[in-house]
Amino acid sequence: MAVTTPIIPSTITVHLARPNVPAENVTVPFSDYIKNVASSEIYPTWPEQAIRANILAQISFALNRVYTEYYRSRGYDFDITNNTAIDQAFNKDGEVFDNISRIVDEIFNNYIVRTGRVEPLYAQFCDGYITMCNGLSQWGTVRLANQGLSAQDILRYYYGNDISFVYNAPVADNIPSYQGVALRRGSFGDNVLTIKRELNRIAQNYPAIPKIENLNGVFDLETENAVKVFQGIFNLDVDGIVGKATWYKIKLVYAAVKGLSELTGEGLTISEVERRYIRELSIGKRGVDVEALQYFLAFIGYFFPNLPPIPITGFFGEMTRDAVFSFQAAYGLPITGIVDAALFNKIVEVYQSVVRELPPNYQSAIGEPFPGEFITEGDRGESVRIMQNYLNIIAASRPGLPTIAVDGIFGPKTKAAVTAFQNYIGFEPTGAIGPAEWAEIVILGNNL
Repeated sequence: MAVTTPIIPSTITVHLARPNVPAENVTVPFSDYIKNVASSEIYPTWPEQAIRANILAQISFALNRVYTEYYRSRGYDFDITNNTAIDQAFNKDGEVFDNISRIVDEIFNNYIVRTGRVEPLYAQFCDGYITMCNGLSQWGTVRLANQGLSAQDILRYYYGNDISFVYNAPVADNIPSYQGVALRRGSFGDNVLTIKRELNRIAQNYPAIPKIENLNGVFDLETENAVKVFQGIFNLDVDGIVGKATWYKIKLVYAAVKGLSELTGEGLTISEVERRYIRELSIGKRGVDVEALQYFLAFIGYFFPNLPPIPITGFFGEMTRDAVFSFQAAYGLPITGIVDAALFNKIVEVYQSVVRELPPNYQSAIGEPFPGEFITEGDRGESVRIMQNYLNIIAASRPGLPTIAVDGIFGPKTKAAVTAFQNYIGFEPTGAIGPAEWAEIVILGNNL
């Protein structure tokens, strides 16, 4: 899932057969699913600590399937099956025992992790009587509980002393990680950073994939090249665009090389999944998404005086929040001061509408309008030409900044000029032109 740490999905979709066998899918509340599984897998007469240990294993197993998008990355439209050879038992309309229901209500948002890891443990289990496995023995938990072991100690007995427990995890909608918008050169944000990190890890196992050096939220030329090589290796259309098929193939291969769906997998550390660019923007957030938000609001505000002017800093402070308040009020939206994906898209829609209505060769205090996506190496066209011209104007009065050909082609020399300008004004030297760079270049160029 596209989150820093796992959530408890409000619902889970179960396929009532093996994954490749046509059958009904049922979507049920996650806690009801666990109650059904527990009532199908174990006996209500077992010692309570044995029941709790089994339920925690069942929760973690299901969450691992959801978090790694084990089935959805394979093209299926469900999260888990009810086939006990590969998943865990689920009987539609099956009986749920009262004591199991009570325990699940108490612990359904707790799960197991390897210490120092993020993803829910692939808590493999078997009955320990007819079938044996490397994980938990269901009947063995009864013996251990009768010896006085707690549920946590039972789980450590089977899964090792290097496990920890997450308690009271938040519950939220189970949203597929692919949001329906293809990523390509010029795209920016959290998902771009995620794809870069995952491709770099995959490249350790598939060294033909070039390493991406600039781990920021901008989809640049080196990202496009890495995507193309990945697509060629895995028989996808080689277009350098991360659409749904490429997105989920990356997820599938990444989970495989990391062993995220294995009991002894490599796992994910917090540093690997922490987010610099956050889809929901609010007070205190910073990054390229915030820069873009500020630019769009500042440009819209030039034409709508009820939006207060804001600087483009990349930090979401009170001024940005007030501008968000004003935008939400102007368009009859809930006044929260928080920018989720839907509000961000609305702001971009309004920005694009304003740009379309501008007269030819429009100039204002804000200057030429930002084209709406990052300009990176490999791009061509009028936007590149405009930036090259402005960069030359600036370089003429700033010793040390290079001049470049104004040819509308964003090649290595233009990238070097952009990087030099970013270093000059104290921006992150990405070599790509985002809304913050665009505004600085245009405003400085117009004032020389």
